Amino acid sequence: MKVPENDPTNPIHSNSLLLQSLLDSIPHTQSFKGKWSLIRTKLSILQSHLSDLSTAPINAFHNPLYNDLLLALSVTLKDAFSLSSICHSANPPEGKLKTQNDIDSVSAKIDNHVRDLEVLVKNGVLQENGAVSTNITSKRETIRAESRNLITRLQIGTTESKNSVLDSLLGLLQEDDKNVLIAVAQGVVPVLVRLLDSSSSPEIKEKTVIAIAKISTVDSSKHVLIAEGLCILNNLLRVLESGSVLGKENSCIALQALGHTKENARAIGSRGGISSLLEICQTGTPNSQAMAAAVLKNLAVFEEIKENFLEEDAIMILLRLSNSGTALAQENAISCLSNLISGDTNMKLLVAREGGIESIKNFWDSAPSVQSLEALVLMLRTLASCPSIADVIVDNEFLPRIVGVLNCGVLGVRIAAANAIYDLGYNTRTRKELGEIGCIPPLVRLTEGKSVEEKEAAASALSSLMIYAGNRKIFRKEERGIVNAVQLLDPVVQNLDKRHPVSLLTSLVYSKNCRKQMVASGACVHLQKLAEMEIEGAKKLLDCLGRGKLWGVFTRH
Repeated sequence: MKVPENDPTNPIHSNSLLLQSLLDSIPHTQSFKGKWSLIRTKLSILQSHLSDLSTAPINAFHNPLYNDLLLALSVTLKDAFSLSSICHSANPPEGKLKTQNDIDSVSAKIDNHVRDLEVLVKNGVLQENGAVSTNITSKRETIRAESRNLITRLQIGTTESKNSVLDSLLGLLQEDDKNVLIAVAQGVVPVLVRLLDSSSSPEIKEKTVIAIAKISTVDSSKHVLIAEGLCILNNLLRVLESGSVLGKENSCIALQALGHTKENARAIGSRGGISSLLEICQTGTPNSQAMAAAVLKNLAVFEEIKENFLEEDAIMILLRLSNSGTALAQENAISCLSNLISGDTNMKLLVAREGGIESIKNFWDSAPSVQSLEALVLMLRTLASCPSIADVIVDNEFLPRIVGVLNCGVLGVRIAAANAIYDLGYNTRTRKELGEIGCIPPLVRLTEGKSVEEKEAAASALSSLMIYAGNRKIFRKEERGIVNAVQLLDPVVQNLDKRHPVSLLTSLVYSKNCRKQMVASGACVHLQKLAEMEIEGAKKLLDCLGRGKLWGVFTRH
């Protein structure tokens, strides 16, 4: 049911009358005719929007958004009518300068009303308001309606009203991640980005960034933020450079999600983002330092922008943070360094020379959780690829530390530790030491893990350790050692580099008992398939097992 258009209580009717009176008055103006002609064009658009609104259901009449807009419009139209009457004279009584300023002010207000009514009509929030009030069947529909209403109100009205709407929106987003998904589906992201780009209010900018940051923490919404491209990046970087403390922290949270793509990483690097982030790492609050280091960690994986890091003396700044920041800041700084120096021997040597290994050792001994050790183990792997640094790592008693976390409950840490053992087992001395401190039993258990990555990391570490004869004796004592390794040969276990279990078993094939266990566990069937797939070493191992069978026949005869 619609409100009757000719009802005197209908605000659309009263505004239409005011608008028509103004249109009738404009042709009689004698001063500033050009400006009034432009206003007349705007009024025609306004008239069209009012006509569209007349189809709103009767429930819209009680919608505060509807009433507030039409009330503000009526005030503007009355002011404009009075002003047009003054301009019926060629010499306005209050002087031409003041009158011109008044006309410009009214014209700007009409622009705002045109834009606001256009948003109201396009969003259909008034139509929905009527439907939802009688047909709410679930909380989800309620949230959807509330989201649409808030999104509409963000696009219209004064700075003060938008500030209040942002408070309501933040409450909705922070209540439940499901609300975030609903708001994103209703189109909140482009509206927030436009608001961030256009608003001059520091308070609105801060709250808008907080809302964007919240959305960025919900994985299935990140792609919507990324789709906003350079516009959102540029605005977040401006907040990073000159925003409030809270604004900077939340800008970093959002940039963590956006910095995973090569294009965005390049854009951040070329627009001074790395410099701003490193500045926060030096002078920001403890929390903002951790957030900034997290963004830098993501960016440092891209080879194309590593030069931007070096230009800003990033290594020294990150090393200082790895010694003095909060636990999270230290962890992120170390992760960033690991990504940054990967593939560059000179940078690895610089980190080692400037106390990087000591920083890792200190943080390891005071780490708040096992989870945080993953960054340290990965850093050790990166450094260990340089032989001279690997010796220092071994001398600093890191081998027992790494072996100690093979039994921890965090998958990522176990995988990183097994890979580190592979990297550090680069000579007889370290292989012998690793075997003596008990790394083989836990590695055998890792080959039973559910994760293929964990199985492969354990198999590669064991294959390296078996080069030392003493470790082969230890391995043969493991009841499940051979059986687990044979199971890894099975082609059904996909995405695992079969060369590692082949190498591991090849190192043991000259033991009669080991050969028997391999054959009994079905190794020949798997190896036949791997040989057909031309997996390196598979045919040779199969031949060795075949000869072993013949040796057994000859022995019996």
